[in-house]
Amino acid sequence: MKRYPRDMTGYGPTPPAANWPNGARIAVQIVLNYEEGGENNILHGDAASEAFLSEITGAAPWPGQRHWNMESIYEYGARAGFWRLHRMLRDLPITVYGVAQALARSPEQVAAMRDADWEIASHGLKWVEHKDMPPEEERAQIREALRLHTEVTGSAPRGWYTGRCSMNTVDLAAQEGDLAYIADSYADDLPYWVQAGGKDQLIVPYTMDCNDMRFAIQAGFTAGDQFETYLRDTFDTLLAEGNAGRPAMMSIGLHCRLAGRPGRAAALARVLNHMRAQEGVWFATRLQIAKHWAREHPAPRAQRPSQMDRAGFVAAFGGIFEHSAWIAEGAFDLELGPAHDSARGLHNALARIFRSANETARLGVLTAHPDLAGKLAAAKRLTEESTAEQASAGLDALTDAERTGFTRLNAEYTEKFGFPFIIAVRDHDKSGILAAFERRIANDRATEFAEACKQVERIAELRLIEKLGG
Repeated sequence: MKRYPRDMTGYGPTPPAANWPNGARIAVQIVLNYEEGGENNILHGDAASEAFLSEITGAAPWPGQRHWNMESIYEYGARAGFWRLHRMLRDLPITVYGVAQALARSPEQVAAMRDADWEIASHGLKWVEHKDMPPEEERAQIREALRLHTEVTGSAPRGWYTGRCSMNTVDLAAQEGDLAYIADSYADDLPYWVQAGGKDQLIVPYTMDCNDMRFAIQAGFTAGDQFETYLRDTFDTLLAEGNAGRPAMMSIGLHCRLAGRPGRAAALARVLNHMRAQEGVWFATRLQIAKHWAREHPAPRAQRPSQMDRAGFVAAFGGIFEHSAWIAEGAFDLELGPAHDSARGLHNALARIFRSANETARLGVLTAHPDLAGKLAAAKRLTEESTAEQASAGLDALTDAERTGFTRLNAEYTEKFGFPFIIAVRDHDKSGILAAFERRIANDRATEFAEACKQVERIAELRLIEKLGG
């Protein structure tokens, strides 16, 4: 069974209503990453010095050596940058991504976080790369991070963000922690649910664009006003979208050793003043957003087509194309994934099988459809779907004259083309159907065969929308 794990659709063109508290039109979520004292360092048992997110352009690890300059840059974040940002942000609901070993080495800062009533989420045991870490080693580190975090802060974390993660991180964190959310994703402007660690897990996505890390990479910010402008433009765009009825979430990522520098802190202060001056803004921790989302939009319970077994899939969708279960059988063998768990996504998979079939097979699908208001309808031998569809256009309640007209047209059409007249009746009323019947009977066979196939696909689409939701 070929299945593609990535979800390239998400909420699509109609995201769910966020319903932020008090009618807010944007949720602003500020993260302060606390990593200082948890970075790579041979003092911490690591093989080399840190080389990531500092003022040193092109920094590289120093195997087996301490890096005095790198260490002192990180120390600045703990000694000065944290306190500058704490003074600026202590009256706002902030989420801290706290590396457990860094928190353990910074009791004064932890006390200040708690005094400000900030949420302290877990940022892993150490601020190191996990991509090549064996799963059981990463699991052990997650367990130790949860234990140490609880010991140092006084409560277990309800949020998790590794950052330098592996392909196993989300599953492992979901298994090991009682987490209201995991933030190792950049995939959306809204929270969303996934299956991870064998359960429903809420993801509250994070950001790499509205992030001061861009001061420490080559394709990034070099001056505070660039950071300020980018944050302001993001905020203004999302607020405008919220005013238009699509409220979303804005994440801002800060690091003590980066945004805590005076010139960058000044830019942050200006953009915060701009945000505070607007109406309809909800400043929130990630935990507050996660709890709100779980109340408003609990994890969906419907079975996902891409996760069904073959028998269940064919039983559920074998009749979408009239009496043609072979289409569902073919679709099951495609590379299905989350994108095919919606009506339009699944319709695309089914339609691909129909379209790629030879003309004889497609003709079989056409001839499987009943005449409109024909003998099968009179004998009540239509499928449940066809019965409901014909009734929706009043074809189950024809006058004698109307029935005579349909009978004549059905006979003429079938005689000419070799298949019954097919139209997505839910798109039309009775008079519109008759008008289309009269118009299309004048087509040549090739044109009408193509039109009938198009209508078959539309009927299937409407059936799936009714079954799975629009």
